[in-house]
Amino acid sequence: QVQLVESGGGLVQAGGSLRLSCKASGRTYRIGAMGWYRQAPGRQRELVATFTRDSSTNYADSVKGRFTISRDNAKNTVYLQMNSLKPEDTAVYYCNAESTVTTGYYYWGQGTQVTVSA
Repeated sequence: QVQLVESGGGLVQAGGSLRLSCKASGRTYRIGAMGWYRQAPGRQRELVATFTRDSSTNYADSVKGRFTISRDNAKNTVYLQMNSLKPEDTAVYYCNAESTVTTGYYYWGQGTQVTVSA
């Protein structure tokens, strides 16, 4: 099994920055792409950014130019650098990892709260 643990969430002011971390453990050889999703109350979970093992990245339009995803395969860790934060970025941010063994299966972390005050 694979376990994902997020950290780095918290309360920041609008315009500030925050960096999230996600550490994978367990059968990490099963992991392909990794990424970040977020979910605000009453809304569906949405894609924020993804990072494949060969360093391809993808960003949601709402965060493009402000957020940067990076990955350290040696540490089995993915990061999300968030700059110029806005109140609408407030959500629970979830780490995600794609399984290379079971088609269509994804691992999820417990989430970390990010709150941006005006």
